[in-house]
Amino acid sequence: MPQQATTTMTDAAKRRIFAMLDRDGDGAITHSEYLARVDRAAAAMGRGADDPVVRTARAAHEEVFADMDADHDGRITFEEYRTWAGHDAFERSCRPALGSLFDVADHDLDGRLTREQFTRLRMASGNAGDDAGQAFDDLDTDGDGLVDRDDYLAAIHDYVTAGSSPMAAAYRTLPRP
Repeated sequence: MPQQATTTMTDAAKRRIFAMLDRDGDGAITHSEYLARVDRAAAAMGRGADDPVVRTARAAHEEVFADMDADHDGRITFEEYRTWAGHDAFERSCRPALGSLFDVADHDLDGRLTREQFTRLRMASGNAGDDAGQAFDDLDTDGDGLVDRDDYLAAIHDYVTAGSSPMAAAYRTLPRP
């Protein structure tokens, strides 16, 4: 079944995520571009580079980059990303990396984000902020004003493996800097 999930992710979904990660729009995700997302999240959440949670996030993102960079040239092309993306890659390396970004935003480490924390994390990660409220509401299924870590990761998993998710609009990209 994991193989079936891998093949159902659409190229449109892959292109959206790739564009979000290729911050300068040159057609390749560089090591520095990819790792900068940890730095942006840490800065947005007021955490320093020496914070243990930030160091954990950086290490997890190093592993994802190495996993994506099939030819080990320090640049990930769309073709490399297309081949890599799917259920197995998500479980192997994305889940820990995305969970670590969630933890950077989760100051009390209770496994839940407030609307403000969620919005700041999304924007720092390269997602559009204008639909953060709707994405948050879609994930806050019990209406308690918090998004749980497991629900957040499940929604991203559903998007990257099947191209759909309660917060699919969350994966629109920001205009290029």
